[in-house]
Amino acid sequence: MTPVLVVNSGSSSFKYQLIDMDAETTLASGLVERIGEAVGRATHTVTAPATDGPAATYTDATYTRELPIPDHTAGFQVMLDAFAGDGPSLDDHRPIAVGHRVVHGGARFFEPTLITPLVEINIDELSVLAPLHNPANLAGIVAAKKAFPDVPHVAVFDTAFHQTLAPEAYTYAIDAKVAASHRIRRYGFHGTSHKFVSESAAAFLGRRVTELKQIVFHLGNGASVTAIDGGRSVETSMGFTPLEGLVMGTRSGDLDPAVLFHLARRGGMSIDDLDDLLNKRSGMLGLAGSADLRDIRAAIEAGDQHAILAYQVYVHRLRAYAGAYLAQLGGADVISFTAGVGENAPFVRSAALETLGFAGVHIDDDRNLAPGRGIRIISTDASPVTVLVVPTDEELEIARQTLSVART
Repeated sequence: MTPVLVVNSGSSSFKYQLIDMDAETTLASGLVERIGEAVGRATHTVTAPATDGPAATYTDATYTRELPIPDHTAGFQVMLDAFAGDGPSLDDHRPIAVGHRVVHGGARFFEPTLITPLVEINIDELSVLAPLHNPANLAGIVAAKKAFPDVPHVAVFDTAFHQTLAPEAYTYAIDAKVAASHRIRRYGFHGTSHKFVSESAAAFLGRRVTELKQIVFHLGNGASVTAIDGGRSVETSMGFTPLEGLVMGTRSGDLDPAVLFHLARRGGMSIDDLDDLLNKRSGMLGLAGSADLRDIRAAIEAGDQHAILAYQVYVHRLRAYAGAYLAQLGGADVISFTAGVGENAPFVRSAALETLGFAGVHIDDDRNLAPGRGIRIISTDASPVTVLVVPTDEELEIARQTLSVART
């Protein structure tokens, strides 16, 4: 057994997952939240085989505790107590490495990186590009190193997969000196998901990832689309921050920058007001009153005109990016949908690709509507472009990349 612990740390919470990399199965997972509040909450789920043998089934047992968790270091002790009390025992399943999700690696980090004091300094310095994420990621690293001082810790960056973008793809057309001074360029995000999905799609089809042109739609509350040529990201919708691109749950996506000038000058809105508007009160929430596509679907069926327009705007943007990326790639072999909406909303998948028959994209309605949990084909047998639903597993991808560094 080769256990790897994956940590995804936020400002007031962190998620974790202990994965056996021999079988690539989860042994336990959990969430420690409300860190710093009067009462924190910790949830620990143990996955154990209910039967033995090749046809083994698995059952989950979940344990919840509420107690004060003043900081991330205390949170990691709560996690260790959960492993000790509820299992699996870390004495028997001691992780050989800890992998950490880090949102922003700037232009410095393009691969999984062993965390050293210098790397920690760099992650902290890059907080200027991701002030809501990198400080929290770093707090998790510091706390995890105290809990597991004798194993390698590896940073896996959301931005790293997109470091293959060409200059013409990542450069914004603003004053070059200003851009260089403030490190303004397209970075892209959701990289671990796009990498995992594109490689899983190739493996499923029995093809080498290096011979495929792929478009991956990662559609969740946050959403992005990436054009991947031969396993390399060549274009992606998120930019300097995760705000650019598709319409999302609460984020606006693409917007004329002059709208901000207008709202500041005529609407009296401050920088913080505008930040809050575009990141937290826009997207589907701003248009339809809910960030949840299930709520919006129900509202559409009830004839809500705001919901209908919101959905039309959402789909319009998906089609625009699909067409643009087909042009950038010169056609596609595979289009994949992943994440919460991408995996579970067949009406979104069909609408996004409805106009692309001219490019060889043909959805099979029965396959698209059929329920399923694993990777599956939803295009017709005759479709020149294979369309897939591919469940993403960012934690497993982080564990894989962590293991690749720990074994070197």
